[in-house]
Amino acid sequence: MSDTLDTALRLVRAQAALVRRFDARLSGLHGVSLADFTLLLRLEQAPGWRMRRVDLAEALGLTASGVTRGLAPLERIGLVTREADARDARVAYASLTTTGRRRLREMRATAEETATEIFTARALSAEDIAQLSSLLTRLGGRGLTGR
Repeated sequence: MSDTLDTALRLVRAQAALVRRFDARLSGLHGVSLADFTLLLRLEQAPGWRMRRVDLAEALGLTASGVTRGLAPLERIGLVTREADARDARVAYASLTTTGRRRLREMRATAEETATEIFTARALSAEDIAQLSSLLTRLGGRGLTGR
């Protein structure tokens, strides 16, 4: 097996393990998945805590229907609301509610704690983490700020 394929497979397995860990913590404590949390983070970063659904899909690398499916349960539990554009009925916005912003702060604390546990358990230094972040960015990965 080539080094590049081996490395790619290691990255895929590491990503899957991270998703499982975050999903377990976030769902157990807050009733949301990592995908839900990521969607809420994007809305939090948007001006006025709202984004057009099509822009949200682009930011998350999803289809418009994927975003609609992801938003539905978050709307049902009151974290997100749907807003129509007053000037264009074809445009729909997803907006983070006041409850959503409050709950997201709690989720973020859980996610921060989980990330710290993951990197601490593997004895990664701040320099290791910075280097990993840089490499992932070069591969197209984006973090909290979208960079």
